[in-house]
Amino acid sequence: MPALGVVKAVCLGASLIALTAAAPLAAWSQATPAPASASAKAAPAKKKPAAAATAPKGVVEPASVAALGKMSAYLRTLPAFEIKMATQRDEVDVYGQLVTLNGESTYKVKKPDAFHIAVAEDAGARQFNYDGKSVTVYDPKTGYYARFDAPPTIRQTLDAAKAKYGVAVPLDDLFHWDQGDAQSSKLTSGHFVGATKVDGQDADQYAFRQPGVDWQIWIAKGDKPVPLRVVLVGSDDPARPQFEANLSWDTAPQFAADTFAFTPPAGAKAIQIRTLSP
Repeated sequence: MPALGVVKAVCLGASLIALTAAAPLAAWSQATPAPASASAKAAPAKKKPAAAATAPKGVVEPASVAALGKMSAYLRTLPAFEIKMATQRDEVDVYGQLVTLNGESTYKVKKPDAFHIAVAEDAGARQFNYDGKSVTVYDPKTGYYARFDAPPTIRQTLDAAKAKYGVAVPLDDLFHWDQGDAQSSKLTSGHFVGATKVDGQDADQYAFRQPGVDWQIWIAKGDKPVPLRVVLVGSDDPARPQFEANLSWDTAPQFAADTFAFTPPAGAKAIQIRTLSP
């Protein structure tokens, strides 16, 4: 699976604890009831519970990885899709307090070379347009926008945007499912949690670990195994910031011809985007 950099800049460095039941504590022994007489001896103290066994090391369950593979294979068949996401992400403020920011995102994607992504949260908003030739990043609050030339595919464009300009979009791993084995090799554990529902839709829940991130994913049951919910926790940060997203899918959208083009609104101001220092 992917990478999440909100937890780490919003990139779901996620992909994939074995389904091992935690060793149960020894049962408390029953205390002997104290006699009714006030002169009776006090009841013996309860025995201390046995120490819990050390948690076993996680293993990667093949069936859990296979579930990711099935999801990935399905997503690769979609020539276009639209996703609406309700998100929450944690960030540490200037006082060292972990605060949670709510947000909403909409993805309109047409493979292999177009997307329109709108992200809005408590801290602000951003819009990303890619038309196969260039990417435009727009800030609706200030009216500033920047444009840079882009490679001919979505995945190449997102990789280049992050490497060259430090630009990342929430859950950009949605475009990296096809890396399959390469992503699975990063997993240190992965297991099936159980069957459940997400917004009334039947789903299977899985939990995974890899260096730097613990993550969970809820995958829809049936012939359209899309991810319905994702939760990521930064495990290499003492604050353990978390990112959550609930995803609502349209797997057969109809996009207008100008969906992926960026037309500057009245009063918008173009600025130059800086490359990252080497």
